[in-house]
Amino acid sequence: MTTPYLPVLSPLMVEDQVRAALSEDLGRAGDITSQATIAPGVVARAELNAREDGVVAGLDLARAAFRLMDPAIHFEAFVKDGDRLHPGTVIARVSGPARAVLSAERVALNFLMHLCGVATHTARFADEIAHTAAKVCCTRKTIPGLRALEKYAVRMGGGSSHRYGLDDAILIKDNHIAVSQGVAGAIHAARAFAGHLVKVEVEVTTLEELEEALEAQPDVILLDNMGPELLRRAVEINRDCAGLTDTSYAADPRRVKLEASGNVNLKTIRAIAETGVDYISTSKITMAAPTLDIGLDVVVS
Repeated sequence: MTTPYLPVLSPLMVEDQVRAALSEDLGRAGDITSQATIAPGVVARAELNAREDGVVAGLDLARAAFRLMDPAIHFEAFVKDGDRLHPGTVIARVSGPARAVLSAERVALNFLMHLCGVATHTARFADEIAHTAAKVCCTRKTIPGLRALEKYAVRMGGGSSHRYGLDDAILIKDNHIAVSQGVAGAIHAARAFAGHLVKVEVEVTTLEELEEALEAQPDVILLDNMGPELLRRAVEINRDCAGLTDTSYAADPRRVKLEASGNVNLKTIRAIAETGVDYISTSKITMAAPTLDIGLDVVVS
């Protein structure tokens, strides 16, 4: 089995994000503190250092912040996105015009600390369920404007991505069902509307709704706010509906995939994964991720 390639952030998207952040920070007059205290021509050398354990994500954004501030700044990374960090790890070294280095510092660190934080928090969830076949997934609950970056960081932490937006997959939730044609009717309507490449997922809250959904054969069924016992029973119903045995269930591509959501945290995810569901979606890995403590320390020669 080959290891899948990791995603790459688009250079155009990276530059747009970083340019907007630098413009926001520099304002109308630029970094007046550095202009007031540092003479032109002074060169600074600095290190980006990890101050706690974590996972790297967002190096391209940090690199772009220094490059866009001044192309004369040299940025040398000693780790890559997806690597594990420990306190004292030197992430990168930068050198160049001191004014520019210090002017870009906060934007570079903001992106790096936030994305490393998301990757690190995701890794904690992924590590908890590594002994199972389940995958932890992020959702559309992301900071506006940063979705692509945060979903990239989730992948660096060993997680998987749910849909990116409203246009790349159909997810029929309880409110859609309430104002439409019931579970099965909504699935059939979605199948008739969607192209053959568009996946259809439906949310259910009871085992009765699960059985109705299974008859309509969506690609994925989202089991919302079910405890481990109900989830385990849902897996059994799905297995029996597909006519599969315990040994053939996990590998059979024809069966409907099951996703669990609701009340997912570091204390509950292991028990959820051990029920046999395929995916576990949670907003915690993006919306509740603390930033990783990273500092830029000037090296005094």
